[in-house]
Amino acid sequence: MTTQHRLPISLEFFPPKTPEGADKLAAVRQQLYPLQPEYCSVTYGAGGSTQDGTIQTVRAILAEGFDAAPHFSCIGASKASVREQLAQFQADGVKRIVALRGDLPSGYGGFGEFKYASELVAFIREETGSHFHIEVGAYPEMHPQARNPQADLQAYVTKVKAGADVAITQYFFNSDAYFRFVDEAEKAGATIPVVPGIMPITNASQLIRFSDACGAEVPRWIRTRLEGFGDDKASIQAFGLDVVTDLCDQLRCAGVPGLHFYTMNQATTVKAICERLGW
Repeated sequence: MTTQHRLPISLEFFPPKTPEGADKLAAVRQQLYPLQPEYCSVTYGAGGSTQDGTIQTVRAILAEGFDAAPHFSCIGASKASVREQLAQFQADGVKRIVALRGDLPSGYGGFGEFKYASELVAFIREETGSHFHIEVGAYPEMHPQARNPQADLQAYVTKVKAGADVAITQYFFNSDAYFRFVDEAEKAGATIPVVPGIMPITNASQLIRFSDACGAEVPRWIRTRLEGFGDDKASIQAFGLDVVTDLCDQLRCAGVPGLHFYTMNQATTVKAICERLGW
């Protein structure tokens, strides 16, 4: 493959739970920074359960000279708590936010003052104007809690019209789902860039478990091949590298605005995919 079409890329990490995990993630970031990511995003647990770890990781990335975007979930939050958090982000030099509804943690009573991500996006714009570049989620294969595809598309359009700048998709392995989603969103008046989310395949059972939980479809031919490899990790990783690199190449050739890698706090496979793409 040639080096043409060098796309902007972004990298997603999750906040480490231990000091050892923080050291390991710092080393992973150093391995990935030569890819020159446009920014790195850091996830946020249900109900904000990893909030401190998210902020600490974002501060570390900013200190290392790269743009960082905290995931910001509004479930269970009040307007006062969101206002306070936005002020903290501004004080820390954060310029990007990934604005999400988030999942209710188990045993949690109610939604708080925000029921939908679109309400969070609108509130961020009301409070801070254009200070933040706001990314939102998109679901080419439908959000697992949506009533139907039409309702899901409408929820997405509402988020865009509330003031989102860019969308990042849930990962997928069927590029047709992505292209159809973008076409339908544009017809519905949502014309912001939609960046495909890319999940490297390194662990078959983990991938299938994740995918079943989040509504991402693992096509039958991929699932069958992965199951056929059993515990042969080297074959799973080699097959996964072929599949995901090919998907990225299809997307690149079709002119997508960028690629967002779900790194799972690992460097090797993301580096290998980008090297194969000639980057």
